[in-house]
Amino acid sequence: MDIETVTYNLLMVAGLSQIALIIGSLAIPKVLGWGEDLKDLKTLLRQMFWTYAGYIWATNLSFGLISLFGPHLLLDHSPLAACVCGFMFLYWFSRVVIQWTYFDISDLPKGLFHTIAKWLLEILFVALTVVYGAALYINLQAISGQ
Repeated sequence: MDIETVTYNLLMVAGLSQIALIIGSLAIPKVLGWGEDLKDLKTLLRQMFWTYAGYIWATNLSFGLISLFGPHLLLDHSPLAACVCGFMFLYWFSRVVIQWTYFDISDLPKGLFHTIAKWLLEILFVALTVVYGAALYINLQAISGQ
């Protein structure tokens, strides 16, 4: 199997993974106690927080649907496919960098379940970065004629 076929299949897995992620993320506000933590914020700031959370949720859903149902479109060697894959790559790459360099995770819930969930999420975020990076690379190689 060539890298493009492998990447095609991995894009579909990435799509399913992101759909699973958005379904699982519906529990995050309860697990992390957002309601209690956000109640003391000013109304506008609380509304902005929920708006940003909604944007992230919708973006992850969109990435999942595009990857699951349109992997051929993400690998069609067009400048648009390269741009979309580049955006998806930067989105997940940024998420990994922020996770590892900025987030203070000392308040995360303790226990084996939460530790495993944290590691699985980090592995997923790195894997998504790699998959979309590979798709970007394939498109850029085709565009440049190599």
